[in-house]
Order: sequence, then C-alpha cells, then structure tokens
Amino acid sequence: MARTEADAGTAGPPGGGPDAGSARPRGGQDRSEHPDLAGLEAGLDALETRAPVRASLGGVLLNKVLPPVVAVVLVVGAWQIAAAADVKPDYMLPGPLDVWDSLADLWYEGTLFEVIWHSVSRGALGFAASLAIGTPLGLLVARVRAVRAAIGPVLSGLQSLPSVAWVPAAIIWFGLNDSTIYAVVLLGAVPSIANGLIAGVDQVPPLFLRAGRTLGATGLRGIRYVLLPAALPGYLAGLKQGWAFSWRSLMAAELIASSPDLGIGLGQLLENARTNSDMSGVLAAIWLILIVGIGIELLVFAPLERRVLRSRGLLAGTS
Repeated sequence: MARTEADAGTAGPPGGGPDAGSARPRGGQDRSEHPDLAGLEAGLDALETRAPVRASLGGVLLNKVLPPVVAVVLVVGAWQIAAAADVKPDYMLPGPLDVWDSLADLWYEGTLFEVIWHSVSRGALGFAASLAIGTPLGLLVARVRAVRAAIGPVLSGLQSLPSVAWVPAAIIWFGLNDSTIYAVVLLGAVPSIANGLIAGVDQVPPLFLRAGRTLGATGLRGIRYVLLPAALPGYLAGLKQGWAFSWRSLMAAELIASSPDLGIGLGQLLENARTNSDMSGVLAAIWLILIVGIGIELLVFAPLERRVLRSRGLLAGTS
C-alpha cells in the first residue's frame, strides 16, 4: 500500500528506531536538549542588546557627591576643633574661618584667579610638551630592545628622583625665568609618561600584533591602529601620573625660583606667605593647590578613564 505524503514527511529512517517518526533540522541540534548552550546564547544576546542605564540625579548625588562632601566636612570639623582647643597657637594653627578670610582677601584684590591661571597655564603647557616628548620616547624604548637596555633603567631612576632636586641645576642652566620652570616640569613628567606607555605596550597580547600584521597594519599604521589602542589603559595611567608629576614639579619650581619676572603662581604665593609668617596665607595656598589638582583629576582624567574602560566592557554601562 503506498504511503501518503503526510506519512512520508514524518517517517523515520528505514528499520525504525528511537528517532523514527521525529523530524529535525538537518545539520543542527535541538536546543531544548542543550540547556547550557541555550543559556549561553541568551546571555550573549542580553550583553549585546543591553542598553546603558542612566543614573538618576538622586543616585548621582548620593553615590558621587555626598561622600566627598561628608569627607570635607569631617576634615574641616576636626580642624576647627583642633584650632578651638588651642592645640597650637593661633599664629601656627589658624582656624578655617581665618583661612577663608585670606582667600576672600585674594578675591577682593582681584588676584585669586590670576594666580591660579598663572600656574595652571604653565602646568598645562609643560604637560603638553612632556606628552609630545614622552610618547615617542616610550614607544622607542618599548619596541627597540637595545634602546630599552640602554635607557630603560635611566627612565625608572629619573621617575623616582624628586623633581625638586632639578630646581637648583635648572636655575644655574637657564637663570630665573620660565625656561627653568618648564625644564623642571619636563624632567619630572616625561619619565612617568614614557614608563606608563612602556607598561601598556608590554601588556598588549602578541596575538593582537600578529592579527594587525595579517590585516596589513605594519609600521606606523600598526602603531596607530593596533599598538596604541591596545596599550591605551596603561598609557592613560602613565598620563595621570605624568600630570601629577608635572603639577608637583611646577610647585617645587615656583617655590624655589623666585623672581619678579616669573610672576606670582600658587607656589610663589605659598612662599610669600611663608616669608611673611602668614600661616593663614600658607594654608590658603595649600588648599588652592589641592583644589586645582583634584579639579583636573575630576574634570579631565576621570571622565577619560571611564570612557576608555567602558569602551572595553570593563565598566558598568551607567552614565
């Protein structure tokens, strides 16, 4: 008796068997029999389609704004208690209100932002020059074995050398002018930037470089499109440290190299207050130096670091 088309569509292999009468896609498997595989695929799909969650204003205030504000309040409160308890005489440990009055005097004189800008502009220019020198130097040391053996230890030694040690030599070499300050900033920041890039390059998997060469990314193209993007997290850490060294070197140079031709920056403001035995002015200058350093970190490097980490899937997708 001939089989109908419906029977032919559901018939199994000749001779029967456990799979007889069941239809399956050829070349595939039933996902219901492999729950682990199905769960893995679902998880990958969720990762690919998950939209970034924007944090609410209340969450931002609670998690990011409130903790540092509380920390500052605690520090200022402890400071006020110590001043009120006469732990030190007033001329040695003024209270927060006395320091605030010193800052207010600078504001009323119209010199507060001028002093801050004088130092910040010097620091930014010195850091930019350090970046232009430290980046190719770091690439050269990282990629050429003979150069690394020759100057790699020198860079590590220069990074550990206090930048203030360069100030007397720079004054003798260049005199009391801006060249002295920029020389100190360069000598303090270039080793940190170069060493950060070297560390980043050392952590690049060799497979990335081989894949880049296979795709034709060799020479400068390989550095631009493969090596530097892969080394970016370590390079960014070197940039952050390079800015910190630039800022510290700048303050050391402004403290020691004193001249009317140099103008008044934050370091010189601190030194002038020390010379006048004005402890309120000393603490006010210290607070300004600290605030500028924190501001650069929060406004420049922290967003840049979050962007790099998020692009590599190393940070939760919040904004």
